[in-house]
Amino acid sequence: MLHRRDAMIRLGQLGAGGLALPTLLEARANTPAPAKSGTADSCIFIFLWGGPPQQDMWDMKPDAPSGIKSLFNPIDTAVPGIRVCDQMPLFARHTDKVALVRSLSHADNNHEPSVYHMLTGHKDPTLVSPRNPRKRSHPPSFASALAYFAKPSAVPANVTIPRPVGHDGVTYAGTYAGFLGPKYDPLEKLAANKSNEPAAHPDVLPPDVTQTRLAAREGLLKLLQKQDAHLQKTGGSELDDFRNQAMQMIAAPKVREAFDLNKEPSRLRDHYGRNEYGESFLLARRLVESGVKVVSVVWLYIMPNGGVANVWDNHGGTGGLGSITGYAMLKEKYCLPPLDRALAALLEDLSDRGMLERTLVAVAGEFGRTPKINKDMGRDHWGAAQTALFAGGGVRGGQVYGKTDKLAAHPTENPVSPDDFLATIYHAMGVDPTAMIPDRENRPHRLCDGKPVTSLFS
Repeated sequence: MLHRRDAMIRLGQLGAGGLALPTLLEARANTPAPAKSGTADSCIFIFLWGGPPQQDMWDMKPDAPSGIKSLFNPIDTAVPGIRVCDQMPLFARHTDKVALVRSLSHADNNHEPSVYHMLTGHKDPTLVSPRNPRKRSHPPSFASALAYFAKPSAVPANVTIPRPVGHDGVTYAGTYAGFLGPKYDPLEKLAANKSNEPAAHPDVLPPDVTQTRLAAREGLLKLLQKQDAHLQKTGGSELDDFRNQAMQMIAAPKVREAFDLNKEPSRLRDHYGRNEYGESFLLARRLVESGVKVVSVVWLYIMPNGGVANVWDNHGGTGGLGSITGYAMLKEKYCLPPLDRALAALLEDLSDRGMLERTLVAVAGEFGRTPKINKDMGRDHWGAAQTALFAGGGVRGGQVYGKTDKLAAHPTENPVSPDDFLATIYHAMGVDPTAMIPDRENRPHRLCDGKPVTSLFS
């Protein structure tokens, strides 16, 4: 005897990639809607993987001693009293839209546990390369947690572009749904470079499954359901609704059209920048415009040798990047110039379209950089201080929250933990950070231990 649910799940595992979704979508509909506390319907999270140097970008200390003071100069911005580095003149025009949080701090100086902490709000100091693959026993990323609270839709709730954090065969822990299950994994356009793990929920069918075969499977599934109908006296019509949603997520043109940047004017594409970063920022705007709840943009660079460089990790001396200095890295095509252009374009575009109030933009890395400039004219890992950015979603622009000492080394006012950072995102998105989520054994876990920085909001 074939139970309806078993039939659906088994058919979904034959290769269509999305036909296992219906029963999972049904569970999401039964999740109570959270009370609205922010104004954001969607979030664009820009992850500057590697650790951007706060002293050379957002929290410059021009009076610091030589060897600590940035080689860049501070410039005035659209908001009197807020200054940023001279390598970001385009962004400087939009500080009236942005809150700079200069006191984000934690205690770890290693990439892997810091990425995990920043994305999940949980600590695991055992995560070191290469022993940091993502596992179903882990807590979910904040993006997957937000997908859990989202209403079912034909549009995926959680998308990562252009690829998740990972290298050397490992996709990093903290980048998917963990114990919440595959249902809330991000749609990943590409897998992590050279990863042993394929992309989660890719937006295309497997090579051996054409649209015709997908439609044929849909017909077979209907026959099986009809034969089994007498055994299922309740809930059948509701289950059909969730199956239809699953089919739409695979086949609906709306999902694919959002990925087609050719539909944008050439002038606007130039404005964002004709590179992977500019195109990812523009794609993020298109995705949230189409209804995606969370878009994570992971900033990395594929080097000429094919390896991955988390280029904000600007120690300097990286062989695959020509062994240039850390400051030369910051001025290259994979760091400050494209960030300045793409971030300014995104803020302007969202504002011009009337989308900024309903879209939260958050920018951070896994940590900041050391006060001291090293022998390769770069800076090293520093968890104790970094600057994060928030814009839109009810955040009041033109403000600075928190303060660091004269070396930008430690917070001296209003320290913010990674947990607080994520709680602020949840707050903006109308999700209670203290809400409970279930693991695979249906045991409850508190979503977040942080407290939202509510004073950022209007």
